Amino acid sequence: MPKKVTAPRLREMKAAGERIVCLTAYDYPSAQVAEAAGVDVVLVGDSLGNVVMGEPTTLGVSVEMIAHHTRAVRRGLSTPLLVADLPFGSYGASIAQALESSFTLMKAGAEAVKLEGDYPEVVRELLRVGVPVMGHVGFTPQSVNKFGGFKVQGRGEAGDEVLAVAQRLDEAGVCGVVLEMVPATLSAKVTQSVACATIGIGAGIECDGEIQVWHDVVGLSDKKPKHAKAFADSRSMLNSAVSQYVSEVRMRKFPTEDNSF
Repeated sequence: MPKKVTAPRLREMKAAGERIVCLTAYDYPSAQVAEAAGVDVVLVGDSLGNVVMGEPTTLGVSVEMIAHHTRAVRRGLSTPLLVADLPFGSYGASIAQALESSFTLMKAGAEAVKLEGDYPEVVRELLRVGVPVMGHVGFTPQSVNKFGGFKVQGRGEAGDEVLAVAQRLDEAGVCGVVLEMVPATLSAKVTQSVACATIGIGAGIECDGEIQVWHDVVGLSDKKPKHAKAFADSRSMLNSAVSQYVSEVRMRKFPTEDNSF
């Protein structure tokens, strides 16, 4: 039976040179597939605002929405570490706000929370009360308006600040840090300079692990980000299946006696 992945285990995996596979999930079926495939970390990401709700950004996602999806994903998982995103407006105002939001997500079934940006003091306080934390630097989607769009971060001298933030989070005790849309050379430098696991997305091959969005990996998304790869064409398959269903119902081919009581 596979070994249960815990927050401390991520640092152990980095030290042992084991690649860490992470994937988002938002419901029970996707969680079951991630479990069966051997994914190490499942993230209930605020990316649900984009891929589930159809919003252009993640800013409208609430703690309650993350908690709702965390409960569903929790029921489909056994082995992977379940991480839940702290959404925009749920931790930046105060440590007290971060604690309350994190307690809600942990009670919903999360085993760690993820926050974006330079918040080492929040990390320390969450760890003090028993909440493992994952960081997120580089392009942080909750700051899309500050960045002026979905843009690569950390080019040139700006990379020094990305590195410094990652190091501060590492020293505060995060189990891992997501490096999103940063140059591969920078992610390699960060990976070598921190003890926590680095999890890349659009950050090259030198990170300790990789995270991708469920809809991109299985080919459900109607967009094809540069950092993603579709390992199946589920969208076309589902379109075909539903079209056949529509046709058979209209032509009175379904339901048959086998489908009737």
